[in-house]
Parts: sequence; structure tokens; C-alpha cells
Amino acid sequence: MPHLVYLTAGAAGMFCGSCMHDNALAKAIQAAGQWDVTLVPTYTPIRTDEEDFSVDQVFFGGINVYLQQKMPWLRWMPNFLDRWLDQPWLIRRLTAKASDTSPKFLGQLAVSMLKGRHGNQRKEVGRLLQWLKREAKPDAIILTNVLIGGCVEDLQRELKVPVFATLQGDDAFLDILPPPYAQQATALAGQVANRCDGLLVHSECYANYMAKYLSVPREKMHLMRLGIDTAPWSDLPVRSSSSIAPRSSDGSHGERQPTHSDRPLTLGYLARLAPEKGIHRLIEAFLALKQQPEFRQLQLRVAGWLGDHRREWFLSHWQKISAAGFGNDASYETELDRSAKSRFLGEIDLLCVPTQHLEPKGLFVLEAMASGVPVVVPASGAFPELLASTGGGRLCLPDAAAQTGTLENAATRSSPLVSLEETLRELLLDRSKLQELGKAGRQAVLAKHSAANMAQETIDLLNRFR
Repeated sequence: MPHLVYLTAGAAGMFCGSCMHDNALAKAIQAAGQWDVTLVPTYTPIRTDEEDFSVDQVFFGGINVYLQQKMPWLRWMPNFLDRWLDQPWLIRRLTAKASDTSPKFLGQLAVSMLKGRHGNQRKEVGRLLQWLKREAKPDAIILTNVLIGGCVEDLQRELKVPVFATLQGDDAFLDILPPPYAQQATALAGQVANRCDGLLVHSECYANYMAKYLSVPREKMHLMRLGIDTAPWSDLPVRSSSSIAPRSSDGSHGERQPTHSDRPLTLGYLARLAPEKGIHRLIEAFLALKQQPEFRQLQLRVAGWLGDHRREWFLSHWQKISAAGFGNDASYETELDRSAKSRFLGEIDLLCVPTQHLEPKGLFVLEAMASGVPVVVPASGAFPELLASTGGGRLCLPDAAAQTGTLENAATRSSPLVSLEETLRELLLDRSKLQELGKAGRQAVLAKHSAANMAQETIDLLNRFR
């Protein structure tokens, strides 16, 4: 059986959407029985809200990469010290504050990593190549993004296998780098992307955008339908007058949630608590709705990872709710594990994540729909295609109408888009429409957007290149 090595990238202690995507995909490819899969973390161990499928080994370990960038003499450190510094438990402990790294250093590191064996981490490139040649012996390699792909040319030359990269937010990282590193890193990322045998994307919009962004031929992009592990949601009763939490890891559904007649209408948010995900816009919309008599009982439930570097920013917006006199009508939790996420989704009526950037995936959309919860998201990035495929929600007018990827999506709609506030108002006043959209979205996700479907499309691509 052919062997796939999937190089993912940990995000220190954060529940990371790319980690969860890679973990679900690798596990589903293995389960399909056509390829053996080894999921290998880079930088840090991954953290997911389901069973971790990755190996207990890390390449380009975050501590080593950092030290070799900062202290040139450590680039010749003995191998036994490298192995000690790459222990997963040590990396987890020492990279907990990785989100506080300065943009300038991130820029320098990104440029160095994208140079591969010509950068400061050349020793790490050699160690990865040695392991792949002697132990893993892959027949194909998938990279979680092009940012870890500085060694693509070496992989192809030494291993004689096809190498692919998934595009799932590379631009968002490159765009936050200060000059001149942003320009240098983007040019190098384009070179990496062009060297890859193929690039995996989850929407036509993002494929078109990234082809221009990285100066890559559009035909190099391969569209893979986004999927999630639907097993926890597969035998849920259809939501009607009550909200029922998904099956937990032990197979039970847990306690029944309050019915709509028992509890107030509840608006939810489930994503990273950061400007690019638009939590501040949802707070503004919530406050605008609360001023209207018909929404005096409306509740807001928020959940998501909050980095220390964003805490002051988030709290400055969250405190506006209390200042307006609605502190008892809103609550937030930081990151949720699988069981807590199931409970959370079972307790809301509508999910809204008004992202401020071009969303490449949108796993939270599929998770909400799988539990029977409709969504409201901007008409940009991957969202229009996800909603066209599922029918599980409504698109709203993005805050920046000229945002790349927005106008062509909006132009294809049969009805005009309205603001976030107006879209939320329309749906929240129509419980039957919420139920209709929730049912449609759930059925579509289970039928078309499972990790198994995503895996089979990936397998078909891998087989074409063998």
C-alpha cells in the first residue's frame, strides 16, 4: 500500500483550524484503506478537539527553529541536544506564549524558513530529509501550507515523489508581516507554490485569489470539498422545538437542552476571538438589535480561543455590552473541547462569524450546520460556495464591499445582500426559517461534507500523480 506523509503545523497551545482539518483528513484517508498515512507535526505538537492522529515527534521544532534564528552558533548544536529540544512535552511548555512573538522576528523567521536549506534552519531540513528517506519512505507528501515548504525542491529531488501543499490561510499570515519581510516572504512562498506538484484549496474564490497572490498558474490548483468528521452528528434527531447536543465521545447525547419556549432566542459565535474573525462586529450588531423591543430577550453566547496579545482588545469591545446595560444577556468562554462545543452548539439558535478577511475554509460553518444550527456569514471567501452547497444559512454584505473575492460572489446572487444587522434581524424574527435552514444545512453536511468525502477526493488526486 502506498504511503502518504502529511506534514502539519502546530499552533502552540491553540485549538487550530488547520490542525483540526489536517487531523480529520489524515485520519479519514487512513480509514479509506487505500493509503497508509503518517501525520507529522512541525513547529509544535498539534492540538485538536478530537483524537490526535499525529505521531509523537516534531520536525522544525519551535524551540530549535527559534534558537537557530536568534543565535547563529546554535546552528551547529550536537544532534542529541536537538533531539532533546524537540521533545513534544518541552515544546508545548515553552511555546505557550508563541502568539506574543514580534512581527519583525516572525518576518525574519518566515523568510529564513522559506529559503529551506539556504536559510538558518538548514540543519532541520537535513534532519527531516534523513528521516523521510530512512524511515518514512513516502510515496507522496502533503504540506499543510506553503510556509513550511522551503524544502520542497529537496524533497522532490531526494525522494522522487510528488509534493502537494494545502492553501488555508497562507496569505493572512504573510499580510501581517512588516516590510520588507512581507514582500520577501511572499515572493519566496510563490516560488515554493510553483515548485509543488499541486495545490489543494477548498473554494474557487480562494483558488482564484491565491493564484494571483502567489503568481501561480490557476490549473495548479485542485479544488477539494471541505469536510468534517460527521460521526458525532450522524444520528442526531432533527432540531424542531428543542435543541439537542451532539453525541459525546462516549456515544451519549447528554442532557436535553431547554426548548425554544423555555429559553430566550440565542445568537452564537464560535471562532478565534480576534479582529480578523469579526467578533467586534458581532458585538456591535448584537447591541443594535438589543435596542429594538422585539429583541430585548435576545442572548449572545461567544466561544473561542483568546490569545494574550488580543485579550485587552477583546475585553475593550466586550465591556461595551455591560456599559449598554446588557451584561446579563451575554457570556463568553475561551476555547472549547469537543463535548463543550457540542453543548454550546446545542444551546444556540443561529451562529454568526462576520469575518473581516478572505476565509479559506470555515470549519465552524460545517460544525454548526451538522448540529442543525443555521449560519450568517459575509459573502466573501469560501462562504458563498459553502452556503450554495448546503443551503444552511444566509450571506450578508461584507463590511468592505470592495474586499477581494467579494464582488464576484455577490454578483452571482439572485437577491441583493443586506447588512449584518439586517440579515440577523430577518432570520431571528422567523423561527420557522431558522428551523428550515438548520435542517437543510445538516442534511447537506452529512451527505456531502464529511471528512470521508474530502479524503476520497484527495486520494483520487494522489492516485493521478503516482
